[in-house]
Amino acid sequence: MTTLDVPTLAEVRKWPATATVPQAARALRISKSHLYELIRRGESPVKTLSFGRRSVVITADLVRLLSGEEQAE
Repeated sequence: MTTLDVPTLAEVRKWPATATVPQAARALRISKSHLYELIRRGESPVKTLSFGRRSVVITADLVRLLSGEEQAE
């Protein structure tokens, strides 16, 4: 992965309400398989929604994490 593949925070802010796991993994600079594993174990650093076997990441939570904001409970 090169820095050209990693979206900026400004780019992530423009994404739709949800992002794919591969998109979120690139933004987090981790592999998509690692993010899928974290989601499976319930340890994802970002909020996700599951639709059957498909998971998506909540973009607002990804922005919160990338910008260093505190997580709302």
